Amino acid sequence: MTTYFTDKSFRFLRALARNNERAWFQAHKADYEAHVRAPFQALLADLQPDLRTVSEHFRAEPKTVGGSLFRIQRDTRFANDKTPYKSWQGARLFHERSRQVPAPSFYLHLQPGSCFVGAGLWHPETATQRRVRQFIFDNPGSWQRAAHAPAFRRRFELETDEMLVRPPRGFPPDFAFIDDLRHKNFVASRAVEDAVMTGPRLRQALAKDLQALGPFVDYLCAALDLEF
Repeated sequence: MTTYFTDKSFRFLRALARNNERAWFQAHKADYEAHVRAPFQALLADLQPDLRTVSEHFRAEPKTVGGSLFRIQRDTRFANDKTPYKSWQGARLFHERSRQVPAPSFYLHLQPGSCFVGAGLWHPETATQRRVRQFIFDNPGSWQRAAHAPAFRRRFELETDEMLVRPPRGFPPDFAFIDDLRHKNFVASRAVEDAVMTGPRLRQALAKDLQALGPFVDYLCAALDLEF
Protein backbone atom coordinates (compact mmCIF):
# COMPACT_ATOMS: atom_id res chain seq x y z
CA MET A 1 0.00 0.00 0.00
CA THR A 2 1.27 3.45 -0.95
CA THR A 3 0.35 6.95 0.16
CA TYR A 4 0.29 9.44 -2.69
CA PHE A 5 -1.23 12.72 -1.52
CA THR A 6 -0.75 14.32 1.88
CA ASP A 7 -2.09 17.27 3.82
CA LYS A 8 0.57 19.32 1.99
CA SER A 9 -1.24 18.58 -1.29
CA PHE A 10 -4.45 20.13 0.03
CA ARG A 11 -2.56 22.93 1.75
CA PHE A 12 -0.99 23.93 -1.56
CA LEU A 13 -4.32 23.90 -3.41
CA ARG A 14 -6.03 25.95 -0.70
CA ALA A 15 -3.19 28.47 -0.79
CA LEU A 16 -3.38 28.61 -4.58
CA ALA A 17 -7.10 29.42 -4.35
CA ARG A 18 -6.24 32.35 -2.07
CA ASN A 19 -3.24 33.53 -4.11
CA ASN A 20 -4.27 32.82 -7.68
CA GLU A 21 -1.64 34.83 -9.53
CA ARG A 22 1.40 33.95 -11.61
CA ALA A 23 4.02 35.46 -9.32
CA TRP A 24 2.79 33.42 -6.35
CA PHE A 25 2.58 30.20 -8.36
CA GLN A 26 6.08 30.61 -9.75
CA ALA A 27 7.40 31.19 -6.23
CA HIS A 28 5.69 27.99 -5.05
CA LYS A 29 6.02 25.86 -8.18
CA ALA A 30 8.32 23.40 -6.42
CA ASP A 31 5.54 22.71 -3.89
CA TYR A 32 3.09 22.07 -6.73
CA GLU A 33 5.45 19.60 -8.38
CA ALA A 34 6.34 17.83 -5.13
CA HIS A 35 2.92 17.61 -3.50
CA VAL A 36 0.44 17.60 -6.39
CA ARG A 37 1.86 16.75 -9.80
CA ALA A 38 4.47 14.13 -8.87
CA PRO A 39 2.20 12.10 -6.55
CA PHE A 40 -0.62 12.27 -9.11
CA GLN A 41 1.75 10.95 -11.77
CA ALA A 42 2.81 8.14 -9.45
CA LEU A 43 -0.83 7.25 -8.82
CA LEU A 44 -1.54 7.17 -12.56
CA ALA A 45 1.41 4.89 -13.16
CA ASP A 46 0.25 2.51 -10.44
CA LEU A 47 -3.33 2.53 -11.74
CA GLN A 48 -2.31 1.43 -15.24
CA PRO A 49 -2.44 -2.32 -14.48
CA ASP A 50 -5.72 -1.88 -12.60
CA LEU A 51 -7.24 -0.03 -15.55
CA ARG A 52 -6.00 -2.72 -17.93
CA THR A 53 -8.12 -5.29 -16.11
CA VAL A 54 -11.17 -3.11 -16.84
CA SER A 55 -10.35 -2.39 -20.48
CA GLU A 56 -7.27 -2.75 -22.63
CA HIS A 57 -8.33 0.29 -24.62
CA PHE A 58 -8.01 2.93 -21.87
CA ARG A 59 -4.83 4.61 -20.69
CA ALA A 60 -3.66 6.05 -17.37
CA GLU A 61 -0.71 7.97 -18.76
CA PRO A 62 1.61 9.63 -16.20
CA LYS A 63 3.85 11.62 -18.55
CA THR A 64 3.94 15.36 -17.98
CA VAL A 65 3.06 16.46 -21.53
CA GLY A 66 0.31 14.68 -23.44
CA GLY A 67 -0.61 12.42 -20.57
CA SER A 68 -3.64 12.03 -18.34
CA LEU A 69 -3.05 15.08 -16.16
CA PHE A 70 -4.85 18.25 -17.12
CA ARG A 71 -2.81 21.44 -17.05
CA ILE A 72 -3.09 23.41 -13.82
CA GLN A 73 -3.17 26.57 -15.95
CA ARG A 74 -6.61 27.79 -16.96
CA ASP A 75 -7.55 28.81 -20.49
CA THR A 76 -8.80 32.35 -19.85
CA ARG A 77 -9.16 33.51 -23.47
CA PHE A 78 -12.97 33.35 -23.50
CA ALA A 79 -13.66 33.17 -19.76
CA ASN A 80 -15.05 35.89 -17.52
CA ASP A 81 -12.88 34.53 -14.70
CA LYS A 82 -9.34 35.57 -15.56
CA THR A 83 -7.56 33.87 -12.67
CA PRO A 84 -4.65 32.00 -14.27
CA TYR A 85 -4.78 28.69 -12.35
CA LYS A 86 -7.25 26.01 -11.35
CA SER A 87 -7.55 25.37 -7.63
CA TRP A 88 -7.75 21.63 -8.27
CA GLN A 89 -5.91 18.96 -10.22
CA GLY A 90 -7.72 16.59 -12.55
CA ALA A 91 -6.69 13.60 -14.60
CA ARG A 92 -8.44 11.88 -17.50
CA LEU A 93 -7.96 8.17 -18.07
CA PHE A 94 -8.63 8.24 -21.78
CA HIS A 95 -9.62 5.89 -24.57
CA GLU A 96 -6.81 5.10 -27.01
CA ARG A 97 -8.87 6.64 -29.85
CA SER A 98 -9.97 9.75 -27.94
CA ARG A 99 -7.79 12.04 -30.05
CA GLN A 100 -9.51 10.76 -33.19
CA VAL A 101 -13.19 10.46 -32.25
CA PRO A 102 -15.47 11.38 -29.33
CA ALA A 103 -14.97 8.90 -26.50
CA PRO A 104 -15.89 8.53 -22.82
CA SER A 105 -13.19 8.62 -20.18
CA PHE A 106 -12.59 7.92 -16.52
CA TYR A 107 -11.74 10.95 -14.37
CA LEU A 108 -9.98 11.63 -11.04
CA HIS A 109 -10.34 14.97 -9.25
CA LEU A 110 -8.16 16.32 -6.42
CA GLN A 111 -9.59 19.33 -4.58
CA PRO A 112 -9.86 20.03 -0.85
CA GLY A 113 -13.31 18.92 0.28
CA SER A 114 -14.43 18.13 -3.28
CA CYS A 115 -12.45 15.10 -4.44
CA PHE A 116 -14.26 12.63 -6.66
CA VAL A 117 -13.91 9.82 -9.17
CA GLY A 118 -16.16 9.48 -12.19
CA ALA A 119 -16.54 8.45 -15.79
CA GLY A 120 -18.54 9.25 -18.88
CA LEU A 121 -18.96 11.93 -21.53
CA TRP A 122 -18.55 15.52 -20.33
CA HIS A 123 -19.80 18.31 -22.61
CA PRO A 124 -20.10 16.12 -25.71
CA GLU A 125 -20.99 17.78 -28.98
CA THR A 126 -24.62 17.79 -30.07
CA ALA A 127 -24.14 14.99 -32.58
CA THR A 128 -22.61 12.79 -29.88
CA GLN A 129 -25.47 13.56 -27.50
CA ARG A 130 -27.93 12.49 -30.18
CA ARG A 131 -26.12 9.20 -30.76
CA VAL A 132 -26.13 8.36 -27.05
CA ARG A 133 -29.80 9.30 -26.62
CA GLN A 134 -30.83 7.18 -29.58
CA PHE A 135 -28.75 4.27 -28.30
CA ILE A 136 -30.42 4.50 -24.88
CA PHE A 137 -33.82 4.50 -26.58
CA ASP A 138 -32.88 1.51 -28.73
CA ASN A 139 -31.22 -0.41 -25.87
CA PRO A 140 -33.11 0.43 -22.65
CA GLY A 141 -32.50 -2.91 -20.94
CA SER A 142 -28.73 -2.55 -21.21
CA TRP A 143 -28.99 1.07 -20.01
CA GLN A 144 -30.92 -0.12 -17.00
CA ARG A 145 -28.13 -2.52 -16.12
CA ALA A 146 -25.32 -0.06 -16.88
CA ALA A 147 -26.68 3.10 -15.25
CA HIS A 148 -29.52 2.11 -12.91
CA ALA A 149 -28.52 -1.19 -11.34
CA PRO A 150 -29.12 -0.86 -7.57
CA ALA A 151 -25.48 -1.56 -6.65
CA PHE A 152 -24.27 1.01 -9.17
CA ARG A 153 -26.66 3.73 -8.01
CA ARG A 154 -25.78 3.13 -4.36
CA ARG A 155 -22.18 3.92 -5.26
CA PHE A 156 -22.48 6.54 -8.01
CA GLU A 157 -24.71 9.46 -8.94
CA LEU A 158 -25.64 10.50 -12.46
CA GLU A 159 -24.72 14.12 -13.17
CA THR A 160 -27.86 16.25 -13.47
CA ASP A 161 -26.50 19.81 -13.32
CA GLU A 162 -26.94 20.41 -17.06
CA MET A 163 -30.15 19.08 -18.56
CA LEU A 164 -32.64 20.05 -21.25
CA VAL A 165 -35.77 21.72 -19.90
CA ARG A 166 -37.88 19.25 -21.87
CA PRO A 167 -37.09 15.85 -23.40
CA PRO A 168 -35.60 16.00 -26.90
CA ARG A 169 -38.04 15.73 -29.77
CA GLY A 170 -38.77 12.43 -31.41
CA PHE A 171 -39.04 10.27 -28.30
CA PRO A 172 -42.30 9.06 -26.75
CA PRO A 173 -43.07 10.73 -23.41
CA ASP A 174 -43.80 7.37 -21.76
CA PHE A 175 -40.31 6.01 -22.47
CA ALA A 176 -38.95 4.51 -19.23
CA PHE A 177 -35.78 6.64 -19.27
CA ILE A 178 -37.21 9.79 -20.81
CA ASP A 179 -35.57 11.95 -18.13
CA ASP A 180 -32.16 10.43 -18.88
CA LEU A 181 -32.54 11.61 -22.47
CA ARG A 182 -32.61 15.18 -21.13
CA HIS A 183 -29.00 14.87 -19.96
CA LYS A 184 -26.39 17.01 -21.71
CA ASN A 185 -23.61 15.09 -19.97
CA PHE A 186 -23.59 11.34 -19.48
CA VAL A 187 -21.50 11.12 -16.33
CA ALA A 188 -21.52 9.01 -13.17
CA SER A 189 -19.40 9.93 -10.16
CA ARG A 190 -18.92 9.57 -6.44
CA ALA A 191 -17.27 11.78 -3.85
CA VAL A 192 -14.02 10.64 -2.27
CA GLU A 193 -13.24 11.82 1.24
CA ASP A 194 -10.05 13.79 1.76
CA ALA A 195 -8.92 11.19 4.30
CA VAL A 196 -9.16 8.50 1.63
CA MET A 197 -7.20 10.62 -0.85
CA THR A 198 -4.38 10.98 1.66
CA GLY A 199 -4.64 7.44 3.00
CA PRO A 200 -2.68 4.29 2.13
CA ARG A 201 -5.60 2.50 0.43
CA LEU A 202 -6.35 5.09 -2.22
CA ARG A 203 -5.18 2.99 -5.14
CA GLN A 204 -7.23 0.00 -3.99
CA ALA A 205 -10.34 2.17 -3.58
CA LEU A 206 -9.94 3.72 -7.03
CA ALA A 207 -9.29 0.32 -8.62
CA LYS A 208 -12.67 -0.84 -7.30
CA ASP A 209 -14.30 2.32 -8.64
CA LEU A 210 -12.82 1.77 -12.09
CA GLN A 211 -14.17 -1.78 -12.10
CA ALA A 212 -17.61 -0.62 -10.97
CA LEU A 213 -17.69 2.15 -13.59
CA GLY A 214 -16.62 -0.23 -16.34
CA PRO A 215 -20.11 -1.34 -17.49
CA PHE A 216 -21.26 2.29 -17.67
CA VAL A 217 -18.28 3.26 -19.84
CA ASP A 218 -18.68 0.08 -21.88
CA TYR A 219 -22.25 1.12 -22.71
CA LEU A 220 -21.16 4.59 -23.83
CA CYS A 221 -18.41 3.04 -25.95
CA ALA A 222 -21.00 0.80 -27.59
CA ALA A 223 -23.17 3.85 -28.31
CA LEU A 224 -20.25 5.41 -30.16
CA ASP A 225 -19.01 2.23 -31.88
CA LEU A 226 -15.81 2.15 -29.83
CA GLU A 227 -13.91 -0.85 -28.54
CA PHE A 228 -14.01 -1.51 -24.82
